[in-house]
Order: sequence, then structure tokens, then C-alpha cells
Amino acid sequence: MSSPDNQHRTGADSGLSYVPPAWLILIMGRSLYGLSSFWTVFSLQDLPPGAAFLIYGGVIAGVVTVLWGLYLLGLAIGRSARFPRQFTIWQAAFILWLLVRQAYILIVPDFVFSPQGLLITGGEIVLRLLCIYLLRPRSGAEAVYTSPQAGGAPSVLSSVIAAVLGILLGGTIGACIGLLAGSVIADVTHVSCFEGGCGYFALFIGIAGLVVGAIAGGIFAIWWVSRRKRGANQGKRQA
Repeated sequence: MSSPDNQHRTGADSGLSYVPPAWLILIMGRSLYGLSSFWTVFSLQDLPPGAAFLIYGGVIAGVVTVLWGLYLLGLAIGRSARFPRQFTIWQAAFILWLLVRQAYILIVPDFVFSPQGLLITGGEIVLRLLCIYLLRPRSGAEAVYTSPQAGGAPSVLSSVIAAVLGILLGGTIGACIGLLAGSVIADVTHVSCFEGGCGYFALFIGIAGLVVGAIAGGIFAIWWVSRRKRGANQGKRQA
């Protein structure tokens, strides 16, 4: 029977190395949902300067989260050996963002202190630190993410282009299907149209479809680019 030290030396993995990519997809989905709802905030007038600054910062952070996350997802799908380190950098950057955002909320007088918000932020930081811990050196992650960059990971430029196109196409298709499904469900279940209730219901389903379609489109685009890269490299080796 092998000891834990021997398992580390042989690169054994307990399966927990797949948790960080799942967390990555979850955070990207939350960011896409947040971005899809920001348009309602922009329609408001006379927002306090402090609140407006935080909202615009959240939009920028959401866009960076999605684009950077899709690149990392490409590394994870390609099982690139660069994924653990790049994922750790991504997590550390957004832990810093969470701390700065929370400090800003506590300092600016436009906001009211909320213990619940502080607990949510603290819980997210703990989860991010846990994901970093799961990909630490000698954790067994090296047995999962073994491919060199040339062997499976697409370039940053190709990943971003594919991800953006996948998000746009997938989000459009998902929104259309969601709106159609929402309208049909509202009609079948006789949702009241009083004060636009049935329309809001269809819009909610449409937004859900947009988020799901955008995530699926981005993941498919990254997978497709990674698959083509691996196929091209295999062809070169055979030649």
C-alpha cells in the first residue's frame, strides 16, 4: 500500500482538481447574469456618484471576469500545465478586487453597512482560497493538468476571439429560445398580463436563456479551438 508521500510523488489526484474549473464556470455565469441586468441600473437617473462609480467598476470587473475566465477555461479544457498557476493569479487578483470593493463600501457614506454583505464577501474569499489550495504544488493537480502549452492550450488571442464570438452567438440563440419558451409557458400556464406580468415573465426566461446560451457558446468555442490546436499539433508530429 502506497503512503501519502508516495502518492504525491507519483502525481495521484483525488478528483478535487476538477473543482476549480467548476467554480470558474459558476463565477462566469454569475458575472454574465450581472452584466445582463446592469442595463436596468443605467436607466436610473440621479444616482449618487459613489454608487455610480461602484456600478461602473462592477461592469468592468464582470467583463474582465468573463474574458479572463474563458481563457482559463481553455487552459483547463486543454489540460494545460499552465492552468494551476494562471488560475491562482486570477483568483488572487479578484480576491484583491473583493477586498477593495468591500473597503470602498464601508468608507463611502452613500452605502449602509450590511453584515450580510460582509459575510457573503468573506465566504466568497474563503471559497477562492480553497480553490487555490486545491491546485497547490504537490496536490496531485499535476496529474490532471499535464499538457504543455504547445500541446493543447490555444493562444490568448485565439481564445478571446473564439470566446467573444461564442458568447455573442450562444447568448443570442439562448435569448431567442428563452423568450419564445417564456411566451409559450406564460400562455400555457395563464400567467396574468396585469401590468405586464406575462411580459416580465417571458423577459426573465429570456435573460436566463441568454446567460445559459452565452456560457454554453463560450465553452463550446474554447473547446473547439483547443481541439483544433491539438489536432494540428498531432498532425505535425505524425508528419
